[in-house]
Amino acid sequence: MKRRSLSVATALAATAALLLTACGGGDDKSDDGDKIAGADTGGSPSAKAPSDAASDSADRPDVTLPKDVKDVFEKWETGDAAKDAALSDAARAQTAMNDAIVQGKTDTAGLTFYYEGKALTTSVKWVQKWLDAGITYTGTTRYFDPKVELFDAKSAGVSFCADETKAYNKERKTGKVDKSPATSDSYVLYNTRLEKNDQGVWRTTDGTSVRGSKTCVQ
Repeated sequence: MKRRSLSVATALAATAALLLTACGGGDDKSDDGDKIAGADTGGSPSAKAPSDAASDSADRPDVTLPKDVKDVFEKWETGDAAKDAALSDAARAQTAMNDAIVQGKTDTAGLTFYYEGKALTTSVKWVQKWLDAGITYTGTTRYFDPKVELFDAKSAGVSFCADETKAYNKERKTGKVDKSPATSDSYVLYNTRLEKNDQGVWRTTDGTSVRGSKTCVQ
């Protein structure tokens, strides 16, 4: 999620614009960003997430965003139960990331539940960068144009776009909100790889993000 340029006196840089992205925040500027992650290897009320069509045995954590932060998922259902289960958990993972940043914690129940492996490691580091910078965010993020591909019974790729034009950086201590004008960088293309565990949860294991991708800019 783009937090438009906000001056922050941190060890990261004199002036930094933090970007909220799944799987650690680093933008991938290569053409591979337009591919569903892993395809070539074979191998809450405020969240407005897709309906829970999954019939698994998982004891899912309650992830609820504060009133000033909303995730809106547009048309995140295909009608195919297996694909919709993967999409639902991809959405939950995104909200879990946002929840961790808002809470200012790197070990939230949602983050450790919906991410694993490389994705969990990089996500934890990314949340820590927000903490080090002393900022959080407020506003609404719209997730749209989801695409899902099932590689086999336990692995899948999900890509989607994020519209962050109505989401803004907010200083943790003062509550000051930066409402700089949105740009093409306010749109992000995400590509994630998910793997299904024994409890039926599609956990995000890897991913990339491309800020300002022409695929998503509106």
